[in-house]
Amino acid sequence: MADSKDHQSPLFETYARADLAFERGEGVWLETRDGRRYMDFGGGIAVNSLGHAHPHLVAALKEQAEKLWHVSNLYEIPGQRRLAERLTAATFADRAFFTNSGAEALECAIKTARRYHFVRGAPERFRILTFEGAFHGRTLATIAAGGQKKYLEGFGPKVEGFDQLPFGDHEALKQAAAAPDVAAILIEPIQGEGGIRAVPPQCLRGLRELCDKHGILLIYDEVQTGIGRTGTLYAYEHSGAVPDILASAKGLGGGFPMGVCLATAEAAIGMTPGTHGTTYGGNPLAMAVGNAVLDIVLADGFLDHVRDTALLFKQSLASLADRYPDVVEEIRGEGLLIGLKAKVLNTDLVAGMREAGLLAVPAGDNVVRLLPPLILTADEVREGMVRIEAAVASLSLGNQRKSA
Repeated sequence: MADSKDHQSPLFETYARADLAFERGEGVWLETRDGRRYMDFGGGIAVNSLGHAHPHLVAALKEQAEKLWHVSNLYEIPGQRRLAERLTAATFADRAFFTNSGAEALECAIKTARRYHFVRGAPERFRILTFEGAFHGRTLATIAAGGQKKYLEGFGPKVEGFDQLPFGDHEALKQAAAAPDVAAILIEPIQGEGGIRAVPPQCLRGLRELCDKHGILLIYDEVQTGIGRTGTLYAYEHSGAVPDILASAKGLGGGFPMGVCLATAEAAIGMTPGTHGTTYGGNPLAMAVGNAVLDIVLADGFLDHVRDTALLFKQSLASLADRYPDVVEEIRGEGLLIGLKAKVLNTDLVAGMREAGLLAVPAGDNVVRLLPPLILTADEVREGMVRIEAAVASLSLGNQRKSA
């Protein structure tokens, strides 16, 4: 009798995967092993900021791979210093700590905030205020920060020190921030998993004022919104409300796993030798790719291109909402972080888009996320709209009645 293991995948069954396996990609396109082509408007969940197999990133990775892969942070890594200098020069930050992922960047941000108060003689200030609908990662601390039951269930006691507040409840926030044990406020400028829900600029400015009033730190989770995704290098630039600490990842590596925790010198005051570490974070391969991504994203005119392309895309989607109001309720987002709030099941709409040859990503609040590469062209927007409209039309009651 054959071993039953022969018929089972050796992988953890934590993903309900689509029955697709891709062989190669170029720009916005992905191709399966059997030659089917798809427009990738999911971007590996906002990761492939410059599309697939971007020649500048490929060249940088190949060049570094032939020289040095890993040495550990026991030694100087010149690529780290260069990338840190470029990120701090372009942002509010003075310090950078490189990680392998967004969750690790958030862990560093949380530890940095708590350590800040510890070294200032207030170890009781460790609680962090977060918001309902947030997603900050899958570690025990970051699922506690997000506070969503579906991610917490079955993993034992919730990590202590995180308080979720209703999204948009200013009075609850003011009351909670005044507590003497609060260390920081952690927020996504635009909730990604939560349904592309943007925090209005005036609210972010209010958060900054509230943090200053109570001597607490403001942390932004820009894992999904960073590196040009919203039309500026980081989304906080739209409001002018500068954080003390920021977690970034996804688009920073353009597909290579990496992240960074950015902070002011004051906020990072407690992060002294031995207080935090990483084995792989900031390795030469990642640093080569990260620097190559910034070569493109920080080039003159690139972010102008993102904003122009995003405007065309959102106008086209708004027209779609006007023509199919029984399927599309609202268009959300900033730059090329776009949410299509559906009146049908968002998973049905994602499946319809996939059937039409375009990949998208579901999110909370019955939203479909559209996260194409930042190099998207106007012609690719138009081609993508043909496929998106085909999916929307197939789910429209009006069209179904006509074909009946």
